[in-house]
Order: sequence, then structure tokens, then C-alpha cells
Amino acid sequence: MNPLTLSWKNQKDRPLQMLLTLLLFGLGVGLIALLISLNTQLDEKFKNNLAGIDLVIGAKGSPLQMILSSMYHIDAPTGNISIKEVKPFLNPKHPLVKLAVPLSLGDSYKSFRIIGTTHEYVDSIFKGSVATGKRWEGLYEVTIGATVASKTSLKIGDQFHSSHGFADDGINTHDHGDGFKVVGILNKSNTVLDQLILTNTQSVWAVHDHEEEEKKAPEEATKEDHAHDHPHDHEDHADHDHSGHDHGDHEGHDHDAHDHSDHHAAASIVKPLTDYPDKDITTLLVRYRSKKDWRALNMPRSINENTDLQAASPAIEMNRLYSMMGVGTDALRNLALIIVIVSGLSIFISLFSSLKDRKYELALMRVMGASRNYLFFLIILEGLLFAILGYLLGLFLCHTGMSLLSGYLEEAYQYEFSGWRFFKEELWLLGGSLVIGFVAALIPAFQAYRTDISETLTTY
Repeated sequence: MNPLTLSWKNQKDRPLQMLLTLLLFGLGVGLIALLISLNTQLDEKFKNNLAGIDLVIGAKGSPLQMILSSMYHIDAPTGNISIKEVKPFLNPKHPLVKLAVPLSLGDSYKSFRIIGTTHEYVDSIFKGSVATGKRWEGLYEVTIGATVASKTSLKIGDQFHSSHGFADDGINTHDHGDGFKVVGILNKSNTVLDQLILTNTQSVWAVHDHEEEEKKAPEEATKEDHAHDHPHDHEDHADHDHSGHDHGDHEGHDHDAHDHSDHHAAASIVKPLTDYPDKDITTLLVRYRSKKDWRALNMPRSINENTDLQAASPAIEMNRLYSMMGVGTDALRNLALIIVIVSGLSIFISLFSSLKDRKYELALMRVMGASRNYLFFLIILEGLLFAILGYLLGLFLCHTGMSLLSGYLEEAYQYEFSGWRFFKEELWLLGGSLVIGFVAALIPAFQAYRTDISETLTTY
């Protein structure tokens, strides 16, 4: 009989013990594989979105929070800063700053963040490109990421209203006017661009300025109604000759004013942000001219000590985050290794205990011509079979669990994770599993190798 078939038949005769051993081994392997998958994909997301940014400048608060909200868009901003404060960094002739890209956050659509920024955010930072349509230009024009387009079904020409904040609660919707209009969709880049709705900074300001005007309008209307309630000369009012007014000219004047207002709004789009010193943005993404310049290395400390702004290095803050996450990850990895070792011990106990019941069977195999080496190989094969089946069960548990976890992560943070990606580290995990199975079967295999035919047959 084929040794593999014989090994399988020997194990399936004890289904409960085999199932328990496989489940224990699979849990250990699955947990290690899950950590590999999760850590690898998180590392990819973090590295892809660093995008060569050396410094983030924003409001005072938590540096890590500022980095997460500005670079990865998975936290709330620390506040706003005035353009007047960061105007020197926006100067294209700044001796240390090669690139400074402003970001304005605060609104969203169906939990996807709306970012007010410049074209450099797509072109220079993420090297993105437009799949269909064009980049945003005029007021309320937006270009959306590939994931936004697929999840919301927005297409070129569609209009929508934004919500204040990052939660899609349907309560804080800016429902004035026609809302934002989609003019372009970006190619998939596997960066945070896929999750964003991009527009110009002036559009973000316009949404909130319009909201402030709407809040003031009822108050002004109430004052006007109150003024009309005062006693006045109705007779004089009745004698007033309305016919003398040229209503046509008046209407013409309104249209001219409206056209002038629209023209002014359109013209303001092309003006640089430095022309709005009293306006606010959320953060400024900075790339140095030279990372070796000692003045650039000292710039974050100088900003933090001498201004009301906060400067933080994305690389430093992410390393700090990795170190905090590493404690929990290491604990889980150690737990998984303990489970795998215990499962290896379980394989050893299973094989060793089964030899007592199989001594007569092994002796008969020797009588029928099986060599000692064949018996040794047979027991080793059973240990390896346990390891392979446990490994396959572990991979199934890992990728099923990661698939469920990816749905939660995507819903919570709008980041895409795949549950069915396979990594080269999983091959190393297979090698480790085979080693454990081999070592666990080694002592039982020597016992089978040393089987005494005459003594065993006489005893039984």
C-alpha cells in the first residue's frame, strides 16, 4: 500500500484526537499568518502614503494625530492655521522648502473626505493621473479617487452635497445651492488618493461662508420685520408714487450684480492662497530642497519653539506608532508560537501513544517484508501529514479572518485590505510547520524503527 495512504488511514482511525491536534496546530499557524498579512498590508499603506513628505505644519496638538489626519486621513485634525502664519513657507523662493502643499479638511461625502488643495497634491506628491474627465478648476468642481467612484457610484457630471465632519450621519449636510460637481475620476493608485474627493481650497471656504450667510439671514430678516412693526404714516406711504420707479432698470441692475459676483468668484479661484491672509487652512505638507541641509533639520524645532504652529516629521511619528503597535504584535506573535509548539507536542503525544496499539501491526509489516527504514519513514510521514494539514487549516483560518477584518477596517477607515493576498513569508511558515512535524515524529519513528518482531508477536 502507498505509504501516504497508509499514514492517512492510520490517523483517521482516531478522528477526535486528529481533529483536536489539527485545530490546535491550525490556530497557531493561522494567527501567525494573520499577523504577517495585517502587518505587511499596513506597512504598504503607511509607506505608500508617506510620499516623500518631510514635514507637516499645522495647529498645536498631538503630532501623531496631525500626521494621521493629514497624511493618512484616519483621524480628526488638530485645528486650523491662518495663511498669514504659513505665508513664508508658501513662497516658491524659500531657501529650504522645495514644495508646500496646503490641505483644508472638515467636510465629507458618505464618509469619504473632501480635501481642499492644489494640483500638486496629485501630480507632485502621489504622481497620480486622471482616468476620465479632468482635474478640478472652478468653484465646487471636484475630482474623485477610484475607490470613491466605485463605492458611491458617482460619475462625471454628478452633483452632491457635502456633510460637515467625517461621519455620514445625514444631519450636518450643506444643502445649499447645487453642491459639488464631479469633473474627473483618478486612476487607481493604491494610495490615499483612492479614498479622497479633491477640490480647490476656495470651494471649501465657499461652502462654509455660504452657511454663515444663511445663519445670518434669518437674524437680519427678524430685525427688518421688527422695524416694520413700528407705527408709521400709512397715508404718506399710500401717496408714494411707485410708478416712477423703472422696474426694468432695477431688474437689469440685479442681473449685472449677479454676473459680477459670479465673475469675481471665478476670478478668485486662480488667485494664490497668499492673497487670502485672513483665511484658514488645516495643514501644510512640506518637502525640503535638501534633506542634508542642517537648517532644514533644525526647522521643525524652530517652528515649535518660536511660533504658534506645530511641525512634525511623518517618518519620526510613524516610527513611534510602529513601536507602540509592536508591543501588542510581538505579544500575539509569541502567543501564536506557543500554540504552535504546544500543537507540535500534541502531534508527538498522538504518534507516541498510537505506537502501543500499533506494535503488532508494525511487527506484521516487518514479517511481510517491510524494512526498519520503511517503518521509520512511515511515522515521519504521519508527522509531516499532521503539519501540512494543520498548515492548510491555518491558512484557511487566516485568510477567512483577514477577509472579515478587512471589511471592518474598510468601513472604519476607508482603507482597502485584501483577505486573499498571499505573501512569501507564508512559504517560510510552511517550512517551519514541516520542521515541527518532523521533530514531533522523530522519537515515535525511532520507536517504530526499533520494533522487535519476535518479542512483539510473542507478547500479542
